[in-house]
Amino acid sequence: MANFDATIRLATVPLSHSQSQCFIRSRTTKSYSINNNFLLFSRNSHSHFPLSSSSSRAKHYLSCSSHSTPHTHADVGDVKRELLLLSFPALAGQAIDPLTQLMETAYIGRLGTLELASAGVSITIFNIISKLFNIPLLSVATSFVAQDLANLSSATSSELSGNGKPIDTIPQRKQLPSVSTALVLALGIGVFEALALYFGSGLFLHLIGVSTQNPTHIPARHFLSLRALGAPAVVLSLALQGIFRGFKDTKTPVLCLGIGNLSAVFLFPLLMYYFQLGVTGAAISTIISQYMGTFLLIWHLNKRAELLPPKMRDLQFGGYIKSGGFLLGRTVAVLSTMTLGTSMAARQGPVAMAAHQICMQVWLAVSLLTDALAASAQALIASSLSRHEYKVVKEITNFVLRIGLFTGICLTAILGASFGSLATIFTQDAEVLGVVRTVALFVCASQPFNALAYIFDGLHYGVSDFPYAAFSMMSVGAVSSVFLAFSPSHFGLQGVWMGLTLFMALRTVAGFVRLLSKNGPWSFLHRDLEAGKVVP
Repeated sequence: MANFDATIRLATVPLSHSQSQCFIRSRTTKSYSINNNFLLFSRNSHSHFPLSSSSSRAKHYLSCSSHSTPHTHADVGDVKRELLLLSFPALAGQAIDPLTQLMETAYIGRLGTLELASAGVSITIFNIISKLFNIPLLSVATSFVAQDLANLSSATSSELSGNGKPIDTIPQRKQLPSVSTALVLALGIGVFEALALYFGSGLFLHLIGVSTQNPTHIPARHFLSLRALGAPAVVLSLALQGIFRGFKDTKTPVLCLGIGNLSAVFLFPLLMYYFQLGVTGAAISTIISQYMGTFLLIWHLNKRAELLPPKMRDLQFGGYIKSGGFLLGRTVAVLSTMTLGTSMAARQGPVAMAAHQICMQVWLAVSLLTDALAASAQALIASSLSRHEYKVVKEITNFVLRIGLFTGICLTAILGASFGSLATIFTQDAEVLGVVRTVALFVCASQPFNALAYIFDGLHYGVSDFPYAAFSMMSVGAVSSVFLAFSPSHFGLQGVWMGLTLFMALRTVAGFVRLLSKNGPWSFLHRDLEAGKVVP
C-alpha cells in the first residue's frame, strides 16, 4: 500500500535481540496512519498488505506489543481522572445558568403570583425556541471538535513537537473547520430566533394555551418580547460551550459564564426594585448577563482557534446539517413533550401554573447537574473512539453510569428532605405552596431517571449515534405525550408530573436497550477487548 506511512519511535538505548523484537513505546497507537485513518492490528489479524521494509517492521512491532497491555490500564485510569477533572468545572458551568434562573424566578415571585405565572410561561417559550436548534448545535460541536483535534494530533504522527512540548500545549491558534462552522451557524440561528420570538410572541402564547383573555397574556407577551433580544447571545454561548468541551476545556466557560451571571445577580434587585422596573428589569438584567458571558467566551476562543476559515467553502455545513438534523428531530420531541406538560399546567389556572414553574425550575436545575458529567464523557468518548481505544470507551461508559445513578439517588434524598423549605424561596403564597407540596414527590422520585437519561444522551452523542438518539426520543415522546394529554383531566397538576416522570423513565429504558444491543455503535461492548482494541 503506497500510502502506508508507519513511523515508530524507538528508544535509543541498547536492547537485546529479544527486546528489540517487541519493544515499542507505550503510546504508539497515535504514531501511524493510513490516509489519516487509524490502522488496527491484533494477534488474530491475518490481513496482508504490500508493505515497504519500514512498514513491515512497524507491523511486527505492533503485533509484538499486543502481548503486553499494562499501558492500557494506565490510560484507562488517566482517562477516569481526566473525566472527573473535566466534570467538576463543567458541573459549575451547568449550575450557573439554572441557578441564575432560579434567582430570577425568586425575585419575580416576590412581585406577585400573576407576575410569576406570566414570566414562567414566557421563560418556557423562550427556552423552547432558543434551544430548538442550539442544543443540537452544542452536542454536535462537542463531538466534531473533539474528533477534529484527535485527527489533527494523529496527522502529525508524533506526540511531541520539535521543541519537545506536547502538541496540545503549543501556544498556536488552530484552524478547525468544525469551530468556524459552529460559530457561523450559531449566529444565523440566533438572529432568526430573536426575530421569531419578538414578532411572534403573541402567536407562541396562543399555541401554548395562553389566550388573550388570560390575565397573564399581556405581561407574558411583554416579557417574552424583551427576552427575545438575548436569543443570539444564548445560541452563541451554547455553541461556544460545545466547542470548549471539544477542546476538553470546561474551566474557561465557567469563568466567562460566572462573570456574566454574576452581573445579573447585582442587576436583578437594582433594576427590579430600586428603579422599579419589575419584570422588565429582570429581562434586561438577564440579557446583559447573556451578552457579557458570550463576548468573554469569544475573546478566549480567539486566542486558541481561528474564528473564521480563510475560505468559506472550508466550512462543514454538510456534517452539521446531517447530524444536527437528527438531533433537531430529537429536540422537537423533547420540547413538544415538555411544552405539552406546561400547556396542561397552564390550563389549571395561575396558581397551578405558578406552582408548576417553581417545581420545573428546581427539577431542571438539579437534574441538569449530571449533564456536566455527560458532556465530559461525550468529549472523551469521541476522542477515544477516533483513536479506536475501545477499552477506554467501555470503562468510561461503565464509570459514568455508576456515578449518574449514585448522583440521582443522592438528589432524591436531598430534595426529599429540603423541598418544602426550598419552595418558600420563590413565593410566600400559601395557596401556591400547597399545590407545590402535592407534586413534590414526583420531582424528587424522578431524579435517578433524570440523571441516567442525561448520561445516556452524552454516551449516544460521544459515539455519534445521532439517528438512534432521535428516533428513540420520538417514540418515547409520543407515548409520554398521550399520557400527558389525558392524565391532567383526572389528576390535575399531579397528572402532569406523572407524565413527566414517565417521560424520563422511558428515556432511561431506551438508553439501556441501545447499550445492550449487539448491533450498532455499541457492539464492541459485547466483544473481547485487548489492549484497548477490538479483537475479532
